[in-house]
Amino acid sequence: MATFLLLHGAASSGWYWHRVESLLVAAGHRVVAPDLPADDPDAGIDRYVATALDALGEGAEDGGLVVVAQSMAGVFAPVLATRRATDHLVLLAAMVPVPGERGHDWWGAVGQAEAQRRRFVGLGLDPSQVDDPDVVYGHDVPAEVWIEAGRRVREQSGRPFGDPCPIECWPSVPTTVVAAADDRLFPLELQRRVAHERLGLKVVVVPGGHLPALSEPSAVAEVLLGVA
Repeated sequence: MATFLLLHGAASSGWYWHRVESLLVAAGHRVVAPDLPADDPDAGIDRYVATALDALGEGAEDGGLVVVAQSMAGVFAPVLATRRATDHLVLLAAMVPVPGERGHDWWGAVGQAEAQRRRFVGLGLDPSQVDDPDVVYGHDVPAEVWIEAGRRVREQSGRPFGDPCPIECWPSVPTTVVAAADDRLFPLELQRRVAHERLGLKVVVVPGGHLPALSEPSAVAEVLLGVA
């Protein structure tokens, strides 16, 4: 039995993982999916890491610990992996930082805006819609799930994006980068380039958009069970 520590992205909560969590639990694994301090204006990277570790609790995981980071959680997931023995790190449609990089600076450093614009043009979408959550995030999520997701949106403090990533190098932990084929925030070609340039890794591609745990839970669970 592995333990999966599932870390949600910005403006979200542990609920984001509920469709994947049920599949992992059914396969006999332990799942911890904490609510991170998104709406706390004083919570920086250290608080996010501490919140996740507190939820995980003390003691070793019998089948190993798999840390899974969605979107902005990629900013602090490698920090967590330096503070708790981790058997595998999975970055799901996630930001991949370099040591000392601030989350605010990541977007320009990797060329996210231009990659997103090209993706929108390629899909025949109006680039002015890049701030429309229905177009960017909800386009492939089942309607009833997307409605519930809207009820659960939280204010996201910019505080964790202002902290330099406090690692000297990427942790020596097996890492899998998972990208979604129809991600309209972090397009696949962007994720492939960033994973190669920053980690020397190829990406595992799953179907879906930027929120694949909501739109394609079976595909996400299959990848996670494969690394457990």
